[in-house]
Amino acid sequence: MNEIKEYTEKVFEDIKHIDKNGSEYWLARELQNVLGYQQWRSMNELIERAKIACKESKYNIDDHFAVQRKMIKLAKGAKRNVIDYKLSRYACYLIVMNGNPKKEIIALAQTYFAIQTRMQELSEKEYNELTEDEKRLYRRNQARKGNYNLNQTAVNSGVKDLARFHNAGYKGLYNGETADDIFKRKKLRYREDILDNMGSEELADNIFRIAQTDAKLKRDNVDNEYTANSVHYEVGKKVRNTIKELGGTMPEELPTPNKSLKELEKENKKLE
Repeated sequence: MNEIKEYTEKVFEDIKHIDKNGSEYWLARELQNVLGYQQWRSMNELIERAKIACKESKYNIDDHFAVQRKMIKLAKGAKRNVIDYKLSRYACYLIVMNGNPKKEIIALAQTYFAIQTRMQELSEKEYNELTEDEKRLYRRNQARKGNYNLNQTAVNSGVKDLARFHNAGYKGLYNGETADDIFKRKKLRYREDILDNMGSEELADNIFRIAQTDAKLKRDNVDNEYTANSVHYEVGKKVRNTIKELGGTMPEELPTPNKSLKELEKENKKLE
């Protein structure tokens, strides 16, 4: 691979393809070269982690990571059949989020592929037309993706105890309550998820906390666990203060829905 002397978004535009339906896509082996991975094994490890994140976000892996086979030339005219992937922008985004952001090309890729990965998101008008339960499902998915990104950023910032890190954020937003305190206050059953038992407004409060913490950790180049935890707490507290200044309801005072999102999803599957 030729060394890329100047990192600009053009390097990703240059390897972008458009299929017959007008949809953009990237080929994994071309992306591998741009990102500077000499071994396919290293690139494939990122892809496998990205596929797990895609599945956890409730998206169809095959829609974003379409397997392709291609012949490559080896020494002395020999050929070999290898695997490749036709990647959506969202797939590329998940892949580079698993890379090392301290590498300039990875940091640039994270910014580039983050743009328009929200194509799955609804317009304000479409969102307002949803029922409360539909809004909850939509917001929960946003929180899930946001937490995945935040976990990656936290680990890159030196966090080893993710549970303590997340509790720092909850303490700031919920006036000292940990995830366990919230669980008990909501009177949830064993192993129920607190985010699955929040209304759309409470989920929105947490999504804002998650997104702002992620951005600040990156912006401040945080490199140790103590500072990362402090940042999460302070962001949570500032979100709480903003809610108070706007005359909003404190998150711990918002009602817990009668049914968890897991229950709603089961009911929807039965109807289907």
